[in-house]
This record gives sequence, C-alpha cells and structure tokens, in this order.
Amino acid sequence: MGSLVAEREKDGFPSAAQLVRHPLALLALVPDGVALFSAGAIAGAAAKTVTAPLDRIKLLMQTHGLRAAEGSGKKGIGFIEAITLIGKEEGIKGYWKGNLPQVIRIIPYSAVQLFSYEVYKKLFRKKDGELSVIGRLAAGACAGMTSTLITYPLDVLRLRLAVEPGCRTMSQVAVNMLREEGMASFYNGLGPSLIGIAPYIAVNFCIFDLVKKSLPEKYQKRPETSMATAILSATLATLMCYPLDTVRRQMQMKGSPYNTVLDAFPGIVKRDGIIGLYRGFVPNALKNLPNSSIRLTTFDIVKGLVSAGRKEFQKLMEENREKLVS
Repeated sequence: MGSLVAEREKDGFPSAAQLVRHPLALLALVPDGVALFSAGAIAGAAAKTVTAPLDRIKLLMQTHGLRAAEGSGKKGIGFIEAITLIGKEEGIKGYWKGNLPQVIRIIPYSAVQLFSYEVYKKLFRKKDGELSVIGRLAAGACAGMTSTLITYPLDVLRLRLAVEPGCRTMSQVAVNMLREEGMASFYNGLGPSLIGIAPYIAVNFCIFDLVKKSLPEKYQKRPETSMATAILSATLATLMCYPLDTVRRQMQMKGSPYNTVLDAFPGIVKRDGIIGLYRGFVPNALKNLPNSSIRLTTFDIVKGLVSAGRKEFQKLMEENREKLVS
C-alpha cells in the first residue's frame, strides 16, 4: 500500500489534502460513463415529476376518443375538460397518477438515451473527426430507439395505470395484463414507438447540437443558452413527430382495434379527423419544453463540470510534478 502511494506521488497524483481544497478535481476520479448516467437519471426524474400533471392530461386527451367509441361518450375532450375531469373524479393525486412507473422508467431511459447519444456520435464520426448532420441525426435516432427498447414495458404500464379505471398499483396492472393478454401486451405499439422516437430524438438532439455549435464560443457554455436551444429543438421535433405518438398510445390501449400503424392512422382520422392526431398536443408541448430544457441543460452543465474537474486535476498533477523536479 505504501509503495502504491509513493508511486502515485512520483506521478504527481494529488494528495487527499489537495483534493479537499480543490473539490472540483474529485470529479476527475468519477468515470465519464458514471457521471453522464447519473446526470441523465437525476435530470430525467426531476423533469418528469414536475411535468407529470400535463402528461396525465395529455394521455387522457389522446385516448378519450377510443374509450368513448367503446361506449356512447363524447368523441373528444379538451384541455380544460381534462383538467376538470381528473380533479373532479380523482382529486389532486389524480394529476400524478401513473407518475411512479414513469419515474422508474425515466431513470434508465434518460440515462441510456443521453449516454448512448454520446457513444453513437463517436461511432458516426468521419475519419477526420468531424460529425456530419446525417451522423448527428443517425446518432439521435439510434439513442432514442435504444432507450425505448430497453424501457418500453414500463411505458405501457404507465399508460394503463394513468387511463384505465380500477387499477391502483403498477404490480396490479402488470399481473392483470399477464393474465388476460399475455407477455406480448407489454410490447403493444412498440413499432410506432420506435418509428416515432427515432425522428423525434434525432431532430431534437441534432438541432440542439447544431444551434449551440453555431453560436459564438462565449455563449455556448452558458446555461441560459442551453435552455433556449433545448426549447427550440423540442418545439420543432414535437410538431413533426406528435401524430406518431398519438397512434402509439391508441395501439397500447386494452382492446385497441388497431394492429398496425397503417390501420391506426386512417382509423383515427376517420373517427376524429386530422385534429385527432394532435389531441393532447398543447399539454404535451407544455410538458416537453421544460422537460427537454431541464434534461439537456443539466446534461450540458454536468459535462462541463466533469471537463472542468479533469482540467483542475491535471493542473494539480502538473504543479506536483514541478515541485518534485525542483
């Protein structure tokens, strides 16, 4: 042990006292993967909890037409109507119904997505080290599909818990689904989910990276720049990809008449019109903007802190080596 400490001191490795005086340098001891996974997980969980009421309202608006068609209810439900309905029937807690499985899902989902995006960007770089627009889009699409594939069953559970009456816990929903519909029910709508998430994350992350890269260097590292850029990228991506999200949600519903995307698109348009594809868009946009900005801004800040920590650590090592030489 003593020889190891002596060897480290020869290399200029900072002492414990130095690390206490320069706590930022401690981040250099944390592997990049661990730091990025942790940042993605914390940011994702916080963002989802803050925006959970809007997500519940969006889900109710998206699936109300299908549930009403099974009975004799009203075809569509508006934003204010959904807010009132949840408050009246379930109280304040109703706005966070289904949030626990969503938080459980978002921890690995956000961590895998943000981390894998960095990995895929390295894979898609050209020989000269540059990353093209196509490369960024491909990296975002692959990251979105990877995280969705891993956590999809939890997303289905969250939807069922949020919109179906009589189910109070995630385990109860899971048992009922296994008993009545089989294991395949946990992957209903996976196809449109992958198709929907790939362009969404591709456009979102690509615009975020390119806009930030185009700004003067002094603005690139500012948190407010990350937030504004994230809001812009999320808005454009949501406008482009929302109809696929509606199709996916209706395919996930118990007893859904839609087996494929080709069935669902004309079926929804025939029943609800084109507007049916955008039901729940307002709460979804209101949810996605802070959600995306919190996630991407936090991720950027943590990457900056880790980079600064490595520089601080390297500086301490160089100072120690100079002392050893002198």
